[in-house]
Amino acid sequence: MTVVPGPNKARSGVTLRDIAEKVNLSVSAVSMALQDHPRIGSDTRLRVKGMAKTLGYVPNSAARALRVRTAGAIAVIVPNTSQHVFGHAYFMHVLTGVTQVANEKDAQVIISTNPDESHGMAAYERVIRSGSVDGAIVTSAAVQDNNIGDLVSSGIPVVLVGRFPYFPEAVSVGVDDEAAAYAATEHLILAHSRTSLLHLSGPLDHQSAIDRRNGFIAAADRHGIVAEVVLGDYSEDSGRVAVEAIHTIRHTVDGIFAANDEMAFGAMTRLAELGHTVPAQISIIGFDDFGLSRVTSPSITTMHVPVEEMARLATERLFGLIAGDTVTPQDAHAILPVTLVERQSCGC
Repeated sequence: MTVVPGPNKARSGVTLRDIAEKVNLSVSAVSMALQDHPRIGSDTRLRVKGMAKTLGYVPNSAARALRVRTAGAIAVIVPNTSQHVFGHAYFMHVLTGVTQVANEKDAQVIISTNPDESHGMAAYERVIRSGSVDGAIVTSAAVQDNNIGDLVSSGIPVVLVGRFPYFPEAVSVGVDDEAAAYAATEHLILAHSRTSLLHLSGPLDHQSAIDRRNGFIAAADRHGIVAEVVLGDYSEDSGRVAVEAIHTIRHTVDGIFAANDEMAFGAMTRLAELGHTVPAQISIIGFDDFGLSRVTSPSITTMHVPVEEMARLATERLFGLIAGDTVTPQDAHAILPVTLVERQSCGC
């Protein structure tokens, strides 16, 4: 299995990362060497075990127990409330992709969420304590969610959906949000000659929102375009509220890039109420393409994210880790393409 480094150390205070740094190997290679995995040469196994003994590494017996049994189930961990999960189309696409692969493997899928906003660890702890799953997929976690480290230190194979730069050795599946945001912003500039842009960002404690904001800013800077950012939370209401800022911004906005389609829709409906026409006066581009963008009037130009494909690939990779497959650092992060879907809201 591939181990995600986390803040919690073994009882001795020595982690797999400590050993890996001493012997100049990856954390996953050290983990396999300590388990006598046949893919690790005998000399390397001896070197790793010798260093572990020297440093006083104490293995996690619970983790070993988890590795030797099969529960026939995997978990999808979403550190949000169930109301949040089942109220957003993103998660329905994730679950569709996960269950397709799990059904092929004749495995159950367990969904673990938080009971409320104040219990940020519950979704993880429930899976760790139960011992009833062979692996876990984590999605929609915050930027510095250290519970991911706790999860993996329990011995459970983990695959992350999204980009998690604080866990560079984690196996993950995601998209290049920054490049996609850059392309969307550049489309407003080059295809529609927009010269004063507004970005409705998602919550900046999530990497996707950070990357989409950064891509917007980079494209605007590259072309010398006036650009403003208003913070939202990925909800339709935050899109409505955000465009109120147009009246206080010192420049006349003629293009909006929203970090998701729900905010784009909220902005578009509020603009209509304020007497602005879309796309004649203001072009709008969203992000996601989960369904809403196709049924609005005007329909929303957006960046299509292949969420079901991401979820399927993440699940396939998880079953590979459960089966003992190794993943090199070069292959740990799978990036799927995001494409621009031209519709009416931008002027196409």
